[in-house]
Amino acid sequence: MRLTHTQESMAAAIEDQWLAAAMETGPADRAAAEEGVREAYRLAGAEPPERIYWLGSPRAAAAAAALLSGAVEPIPDAAPGREVPEWFAEAQGELRRQGWAPGERAGRSMRGLVRTAPWAAARKGALAALGAEGWAQLSAAAGRRSWPLVMDMVAGRLRSRLGEDLAVELPGAGPAVLDAVYGQHDGTWLSTFEAAARVCPGADLMTGLAGLARVARHSGWWWAFEGAAVLSERPVTLARDNVGRLHRGDGPAMEFTDGYGLWAWRGMPIPSDLAAELPSLTVDRVRRETNAEIRRVMLEHFGYERYLSEAGATRMGSDETGTLWRLDLPGDEPLVMVEVINSTPEPDGTSRVYWLRVPPVTRSAREGVAWTFGLTEQEYQPLIQT
Repeated sequence: MRLTHTQESMAAAIEDQWLAAAMETGPADRAAAEEGVREAYRLAGAEPPERIYWLGSPRAAAAAAALLSGAVEPIPDAAPGREVPEWFAEAQGELRRQGWAPGERAGRSMRGLVRTAPWAAARKGALAALGAEGWAQLSAAAGRRSWPLVMDMVAGRLRSRLGEDLAVELPGAGPAVLDAVYGQHDGTWLSTFEAAARVCPGADLMTGLAGLARVARHSGWWWAFEGAAVLSERPVTLARDNVGRLHRGDGPAMEFTDGYGLWAWRGMPIPSDLAAELPSLTVDRVRRETNAEIRRVMLEHFGYERYLSEAGATRMGSDETGTLWRLDLPGDEPLVMVEVINSTPEPDGTSRVYWLRVPPVTRSAREGVAWTFGLTEQEYQPLIQT
């Protein structure tokens, strides 16, 4: 089957709607999400969970899932000498306020039955209805932007940081991250199946996914067990840069109602104490940083040109394109940049200076400028400088 331009446009519009849901912030619609959970269980041929618990963030929800599965032992009411993270004690307290008793288990995980099996059945049906070519075309039309924008830049970053945090603070809860259903972030693939259902209305492709879709529209990450489900709130803050990467310099780029947050600079998760340091960075502090990736974050915030100037970079030479500067960095590749002046004056008559980072092996400003255009020094022959 070959899709028409109209069908491709329709698929792209559906993807836009799911992208908006995936980036939605603010309180979950708990009633709608809970009905979606029950529907997902029924569609999978299982009894709906007896209890549904709500936690403020995926971290707290993962801890709750670990308590319900028995992977983590509850904190006794009196535990002299036992040190536990304060947030874990708060998560356990929230479970208790919602009716859970310490030691109570929720049975086996239902993720495979509730999420994986319906996805596999829907994909099989879509391939049968559309054919391999049609499915590939539809997947591109309805999911081309979603995966990198949501899974790579947001959900994937959250999953990595959450796994790292739990490994340090609550090791037994780490595996629970792998058992999560991604709620609103599942829009990255639900958009394709909804588009397929519109293209092939007789194929009944979304029926088995209706519960999952409802949860995804109204909630954050969640966990499914035989006797209970654990749902988490959506973030209250989601800050991204102009290309969709998590980015914020004065607070968490992603933050939840219970205070859990992910600090990030241009897509790279960073420790919260580093974020607090960024406004007051000095050349000496940047120079002392041993982690190369963290140092790059510092350099971006501090400003490459300012760092080159204050750290005493070496002037490697100039030509008609600009000036080449080099500064060796301990434990990292050298910082090599071309200083160029815009040949078109600003309205006030001044000319703006730009700095272009180029490969460490660059030998001249001209070679560096040519590299930014994907050309060799010999191939770079501009007719007009702009």
